[in-house]
Amino acid sequence: MADPAARPRLRRSLRPPRLPRPFCPPRLRRLLRPLWPTTVRARATVGACAVVAAALAIASYTLLGLLGANLLRNAEGDAEQQALTVAQLAADGKLDRVRPPAHGADFVQVVGADGQVLLASPNLARTPAIRAAGPQRPGTLFHTWKVRPLGGEHRQRVVQITTDTPQGLVTVYAGTSLRDVDAADDTTTAALVIGCPLLLATVGLVTWRVTGRALGPVEAIRAEVAEITDRDLHRRVPVPPTRDEVARLAQTMNATLDRLESSGARQRQFIADASHELRSPITVLRTQLEVALAVRDPELWPELISGALEDIERLQRLTVDLLLLARIDAAQPVPAVRLDLTALVGEATRARRGDRVPVRTHLAEGIEVAGSELWLTRVVTNLLDNAQRFADRQVDVVLRTEGGPPGPTAVLEVIDDGPGIPPGDRERVFERFTRLDDARSRDHGGAGLGLAIARDVTAHHSGTLTAQDSPRGSRFVVRLPLAQEPPRT
Repeated sequence: MADPAARPRLRRSLRPPRLPRPFCPPRLRRLLRPLWPTTVRARATVGACAVVAAALAIASYTLLGLLGANLLRNAEGDAEQQALTVAQLAADGKLDRVRPPAHGADFVQVVGADGQVLLASPNLARTPAIRAAGPQRPGTLFHTWKVRPLGGEHRQRVVQITTDTPQGLVTVYAGTSLRDVDAADDTTTAALVIGCPLLLATVGLVTWRVTGRALGPVEAIRAEVAEITDRDLHRRVPVPPTRDEVARLAQTMNATLDRLESSGARQRQFIADASHELRSPITVLRTQLEVALAVRDPELWPELISGALEDIERLQRLTVDLLLLARIDAAQPVPAVRLDLTALVGEATRARRGDRVPVRTHLAEGIEVAGSELWLTRVVTNLLDNAQRFADRQVDVVLRTEGGPPGPTAVLEVIDDGPGIPPGDRERVFERFTRLDDARSRDHGGAGLGLAIARDVTAHHSGTLTAQDSPRGSRFVVRLPLAQEPPRT
């Protein structure tokens, strides 16, 4: 059995080695922190200058290398041509026919195997051999000498060719001055030393100006948003005339402010309406309790207590509705449970048998949707409560399916034979604490939240609730997307 104490050592040995982290002393970090740009404009400028500087450095190095190599190759070709010509004459034993160096070559010297100068161009007359001893076998070598055989100010490119002659091995030296190469290097280097900083400064200036112009509207948007408080949500940020990302940002910000303003207005109206709705039953309840406390006749207590219980029940229903609306406004996710809408509607209508206004149903079988059973039941019951409250003799409930461009949907219709809803009020009835005049009044017992809750819950299930035309009474139509079929495996 393996030693248990050896297992930790084995695990430690199998761990990958830790790479050393780059060390930066804290003192150095503190010194460098103030130098690092803190604004987007400065960082963009520094980044652009750094990239351009790196590109210029690489381009300058490449340019100098290519230029020097090209000029050196040309000079080398002239010297090599001269050396090959002299070497061919030496191999043929015709050194006496050697002419002065042609254009492109500065000097020629022929040295024997013993180090004696056999032939030299006039500018090397009485000059000892460039090298005392040459190679012992034929071949061609290239040299760049900083030692200047002619005493000039520039380097020399020398081609050395060793060849067989009737007098034995001889070495031919043909050289050319690199004055053109050095002059081109000096001129190009001077131009780059002056031009690169100017170009870098130009790039930095242009980047600074362009970035400033681009970020100017952003700063204006930021300043305007910083001054907007909850009391002046009507203000809007300036939208630049351009059609770029900044303009779209300003438009999105204004749309967000629109939603905030609308939400704030709804909340203020909701609080005012809720306070008003709660004040009435609380006042009545207090009055009843004060009367019950003042009246000493026990025979009147049941009637007073019964009225107080009715107001408490009304307060309880209103509180539940307000809590439900708060949950809907908080955009809590709906549990996506597959449920039978036909069975849900049928159960909600069967519970109303024996009511003052009967409910007649026409339900298609097997209609399934995805959502919360509790919340969708609340939609059906709110619509039935509203229909029975204003119906004269009958309420019809129809459930069917319908196809369309968005996809197949479940359609629930609740129709009553009451006074109906005027066309101009068919959207207003879905507002919170809204009651229409005449027939739809507080005398019917509603708080004006049933239809608002039904629409919000339906919208939370990706559906719609609308009030539509009807030959008699009112007609509310709910459309919900059908549940998707599970994929076949």
